[in-house]
Amino acid sequence: MKITEDIRYIGVNDHDIDLFEGQYTVPNGMAYNSYVIMDEKIAVMDTVDARFTHQWLEQIQNAVGSRKLDYLIVQHMEPDHSANIVNFVETYPEAKIVSSAKAFAMMKNFFGMDFADKQIVVGEGDTLVLGKHVLTFVTAPMVHWPEVIVTYDSCDKVLFSADGFGKFGALDVEEDWACEARRYYIGIVGKYGAQVQALLKKAAALDIQMICPLHGPVLKEDLDYYLGLYNTWSSYQPEEDGIVIAYTSVYGNTKKAVMQLAEELKSGGCPKVVVNDLARCDMAEAVEDAFRYSKIVLATTTYNADIFPFMRAFIHHLTERNFSNRTVAFIENGSWAPAAARVMKGMLEKCRNLSFTECSVKIFSALNEESTMQLRALAGELCREYADAGDSASNLKNQEETAMKKYVCDVCGWIYDEELGAPEHGIAPGTKFEDLPEDFECVLCGVGKDMFSEKA
Repeated sequence: MKITEDIRYIGVNDHDIDLFEGQYTVPNGMAYNSYVIMDEKIAVMDTVDARFTHQWLEQIQNAVGSRKLDYLIVQHMEPDHSANIVNFVETYPEAKIVSSAKAFAMMKNFFGMDFADKQIVVGEGDTLVLGKHVLTFVTAPMVHWPEVIVTYDSCDKVLFSADGFGKFGALDVEEDWACEARRYYIGIVGKYGAQVQALLKKAAALDIQMICPLHGPVLKEDLDYYLGLYNTWSSYQPEEDGIVIAYTSVYGNTKKAVMQLAEELKSGGCPKVVVNDLARCDMAEAVEDAFRYSKIVLATTTYNADIFPFMRAFIHHLTERNFSNRTVAFIENGSWAPAAARVMKGMLEKCRNLSFTECSVKIFSALNEESTMQLRALAGELCREYADAGDSASNLKNQEETAMKKYVCDVCGWIYDEELGAPEHGIAPGTKFEDLPEDFECVLCGVGKDMFSEKA
């Protein structure tokens, strides 16, 4: 598959994998991307997962034909991208390996050798000339491993972005990019927002027309959209206004409270309400939602003088990914000594820029009149800004409807001013033009209402 005239795609799709990195469900599989740049010298960009050795080597052969390969560029050492380095070297023994110093140290760990006789060690700003294609290497430490480099081709204005801008899903399945790219980013890269921000600043200095990641599709159009999302995600800002309710429930009473709150929030004007049962949903999806929306309600039971295990795991997922800049509310349930709110808030104490609601809900076993009132108060507090926005919009509409206008006679130019009216002709000040009697006539030339136009 051609990416540009000189760049070919030689990656593979994996529909056999059930859990990526041993934890993320991937119902639409995965893509392990690899590319070859054809010039006076030929460079292969990264390898693929070990289970696709023969397919990958065959695709290289199909792309280059009888020409010899000059370089294998290794941007990232995770095994889904580096597993076939040895097989490549055995097949193309004359080729050099281009990578960072840290990557060569990792090769020693993975393969028992660091290919000392084939090494070309590159760092920030180093270049590799293939012919008309000049590759510039940009270090990207902890995006999301320490050895990572990305590569810019100034000829085709392509950024080979390693795991950056990747997503779950094979390339032969059509699906929304943002959903699975967000889940991928939050789950795998999310902890390293500061490092992603640093890389984005470096990328801003480059004329990038295309992004070739190691997972997911090549990005060719509307790059500002993808860069904007990465800026939002890596700065830990909400992507959308909305409320996530993440809950656990043992016997259903906490769930009843959650469902009642969800209805109250919808009635209160919340633009988006998402409910996740942490014991049953995809945990990565729940974590993704928490980072996507502006507010979150955590609802759980006191359990062994702590909190229910799924909620503890969920909050741990948030905190290890630097959960920040959100509004947080609590619902706790306990039959004799509710402590869940205190425990949850304590787990979040090191998070930055969290705002906690004044209202919270304390349930003793099941909702009663008092806890129901607390639930409604919490809904009111969470929806206050939406109600205020609705009032503002309504007031603006009323102002627009009641604003005084002027109308000019198309024949003689006389102006009817709604604010002044025409008292001398029996028309009171403030009379709207549409409220004038049907037999109203221009006071100067006598034509009817249909000969007036609104004055700009």
